Amino acid sequence: MAEQQIPELVHAPEQRGPRLAPPGCAACANRRPGWFCALGAAVLAELELASSSILLPAQTALFTQGENARCLYLVCSGYIKLATGPAATGPSGDRQMIVRVAGPGSILGLYAVLAHGVYEVSAESLTAAQLRPVERDRFLAFLRAHKEAQMRAVQCICQEYRFALQDACRLALSETVATRLGRLLMELAQQIGEQMPGGEFRFPLLLTHEEMASMTSTTRETVTRTLGQFRKDGWIAIEDSLVTIREPERLQMLA
Repeated sequence: MAEQQIPELVHAPEQRGPRLAPPGCAACANRRPGWFCALGAAVLAELELASSSILLPAQTALFTQGENARCLYLVCSGYIKLATGPAATGPSGDRQMIVRVAGPGSILGLYAVLAHGVYEVSAESLTAAQLRPVERDRFLAFLRAHKEAQMRAVQCICQEYRFALQDACRLALSETVATRLGRLLMELAQQIGEQMPGGEFRFPLLLTHEEMASMTSTTRETVTRTLGQFRKDGWIAIEDSLVTIREPERLQMLA
């Protein structure tokens, strides 16, 4: 696919937000085991040297499906929506299919960079986000120099495969809207949420009912009605833009 004719100002990662003094990845309070950036101190220091740090305002495009993948992005904080299909504001008026919501610790554009290809999805910030862009050639050189980073990249590719399998199962194997929506809530809890004492899960409510309807192949009205039933049954609570899954085993049984 030919590279889209997008102005350089939009392409260049350093133009997507004000440049920041790198905060020091080793001292980052957000870092967790299993994230790509959960590397040894020496390897992490070289990753910092190969990258920069930027702020992306909320509701801002990061990259576009079909665009040449000139760099990848590590998500340090904030949340990014990944979607495929026509732009939501495009002339066709067709809906996008939301693939997933990426949070801190995610790496965006990894497969496209490794394949020297184009981005397979579009990325847009749902909240203000801090990211570390790494140019393709610098990232490939970084991987060649560090076996630990190579293994982490493989793990991230495997995780992307698992997310894709979850999407397929949600749409193809779930017979009812309640089942599809229950699967989606549990996926969001595991991808961008945290497990609370007692087994509850909590995650930020970042998607509209229309977007959740797109991800569960139903209508906005049905999503609203089904969420209301989940709340009435005491399975979930929604307060201050946070979803708490109080009865995860109930949603798991649906799935």
